[in-house]
Amino acid sequence: MFGKRIFLPVLVLILPFLGFGQPENKAFRIVPLGVMGGIDESNLSAYMVAAKGTNNYICLDAGTLHYGIEKAITNKVFSIPAERVLRQYIKGYFISHAHLDHVSGLIINSPDDTAKTIYGLSSCLQTIKTHYFTWESWANFTDEGDAPQIKKYHYQVLTPDSTISIKNTEMKVRAFPLSHSNLQSTAFLVNSGDAYVLYLGDTGSDKIEKSHNLHALWQAIAPLIKSKKLKAIMIETSFPDEQTDKTLFGHLTPKWLMREMDNLAALTGKDALKGFNVVVTHVKPPLVNIAKLKKQLIAENVLQLNLIFPQQGKVIEL
Repeated sequence: MFGKRIFLPVLVLILPFLGFGQPENKAFRIVPLGVMGGIDESNLSAYMVAAKGTNNYICLDAGTLHYGIEKAITNKVFSIPAERVLRQYIKGYFISHAHLDHVSGLIINSPDDTAKTIYGLSSCLQTIKTHYFTWESWANFTDEGDAPQIKKYHYQVLTPDSTISIKNTEMKVRAFPLSHSNLQSTAFLVNSGDAYVLYLGDTGSDKIEKSHNLHALWQAIAPLIKSKKLKAIMIETSFPDEQTDKTLFGHLTPKWLMREMDNLAALTGKDALKGFNVVVTHVKPPLVNIAKLKKQLIAENVLQLNLIFPQQGKVIEL
């Protein structure tokens, strides 16, 4: 009896040092509002991201908003109406490029939204300003461009490689240029505390695009992978390998994604990427192609990455 009284308190003291009962080290809560690259207008690229434990989200691209929020409510991700999620939880929009499958939700939902900031590289914001919020295409809900200006949204130009604090959140972001055929796209490196997540808008491989943008991005994030501060890379794979290089139009296939991951591994070492989270975004229908693409990614995953295929309205915690 005496021995048990001594042993139990000692065991309680030891357990925390062994790691039993400790909470998982999650830094981000991601709610995919849309995960595809076309043709389903109800499921286009948009990802709500917040620091874990908060409801201060940003939206990385905004192809689908309302329908994706409704799906998340059905999955019990949110317990308030969709209109309140849109108006209260989303604090700003980070648009990688101005193609419709990345901005249509933002445009359509603007009448019911609240005042917030649209962030992007200069070329992206210029297209939104001159093609969408124009009074010819849609009412101008921003504070620049065609008059009258409703002044609900504010444009904030991001300068490549500079870090900014995101208004009304606990996060920061750094933007990197990407090559998307004849268009500039963007990668956003989101930071919360000592943790990071990287989201890439549409992008082709450096070899096909005749670019060095992805290599520069890999150089920037390699130290974060080696120090285990980067929680995940969210990167597109639009077509299965049967798609010819000349018809990729600035997108990746499983083959080209894995070649880029090999380029990253040359900077980090292969061991650093074993089990590393790669969230596969922007898959393009039809369903038969999506199934084929997933099988090819799994078969070509020599680096043993942890491939994550997001589902609309279902939380990912990283």
